[in-house]
Amino acid sequence: MRTEQLKQEIIDYAKEIGIDKIGFASADVFGELRERLRRQQESNFQSGFEKGSLEERTEPQRLLPEAQSIISIAIAYPSRMKDAPRSTKEERRGLFARASWGIDYHVVLRDRLEKLAAFIQEKVPEVSNKVMVDTGELSDRAVAERAGIGFSGKNTSIITPEFGSFVYLGEMITNIPFVPDDPIEDSCGDCTKCMDACPTGALVEGGRLNAQRCIAFLTQTKDFLPDEFRTKLGNRLYGCDTCQQVCPRNKGIDSHIHPEFEPEHDLAKPKLEPMLRISNRSFKEKFGHMSGSWRGKKPLQRNALIALGHYKDKTAIPEMISVMKEDPRPVIRGTAAWALGKIGTVEAFRAIEAAMENEKDDQVLFEMEKGLEFKYKS
Repeated sequence: MRTEQLKQEIIDYAKEIGIDKIGFASADVFGELRERLRRQQESNFQSGFEKGSLEERTEPQRLLPEAQSIISIAIAYPSRMKDAPRSTKEERRGLFARASWGIDYHVVLRDRLEKLAAFIQEKVPEVSNKVMVDTGELSDRAVAERAGIGFSGKNTSIITPEFGSFVYLGEMITNIPFVPDDPIEDSCGDCTKCMDACPTGALVEGGRLNAQRCIAFLTQTKDFLPDEFRTKLGNRLYGCDTCQQVCPRNKGIDSHIHPEFEPEHDLAKPKLEPMLRISNRSFKEKFGHMSGSWRGKKPLQRNALIALGHYKDKTAIPEMISVMKEDPRPVIRGTAAWALGKIGTVEAFRAIEAAMENEKDDQVLFEMEKGLEFKYKS
């Protein structure tokens, strides 16, 4: 079969199975990306979650020796929650970023890509391919940019004309030599709204992110959150959408195309206090299907404590005291002590002082001392 005909059949089939955008790119080395990644490494701007060596991340033939093309796909997700529950003084709520609403997108996109791979194999039995979604070695964004899915914005997101940057990305390396699509011209212009709005200044320049300062990354870490970022966290439990929310290219865009990405209210905006005591089993049953659960409950519980401190939620003090005294994990005990000090009631300060008498962990004691410092700042 001629590749031109096969390409059109793939495009048509992609629409049938719920792929919103599809593009075709060459499997040439990503030379410019390699230089950017090298700069990121030298500046220590990487998150540490990246997979593969510099060569594997920029040379498709390292992953599929016979690679000739890469098929890039994009699937849109919602940017607004209908009838979203409100956070009240009696029931404070946290927030999962939009990319974690609904079913884990890794599962959904891999399913679409595998269906696409099976379709191609029916047409070309001798085909070779490799499917990746987010956790693969290749940069989804670099592939999508080359394939004409969208342009890479100053916020480092791929921005599509149809769905803005609210899209999930995945790709398939193949040995079929498809004619590549043309990239889309960069349309950010002089706009710097994303850079100006970033809570931590993680966007050090247009298109360059210091992941070590990015709240989306910080919410996924498991250690104590550095002090400078705690006040920036707000009520975020997982991820951050600020640089997407302020982007003019996302104005008015809200794509409710795929039911599997619709947010479940009590999961996308869960009550904070119940998060503190949730068991491993209950956590997996309740949140396990969401992409935001991949790091387990510990980072989310730490973030929930910081959010309760941010809200100065006095109703949560008894539960937070219990966590500070009884939780076996130093990060959770210490963060609870800090958050209690942030709330700043007499009861909270007395509880910290009492807990210090039995605490043996130096890091937790340090956090308790920081919690007590709020007494002298108020």
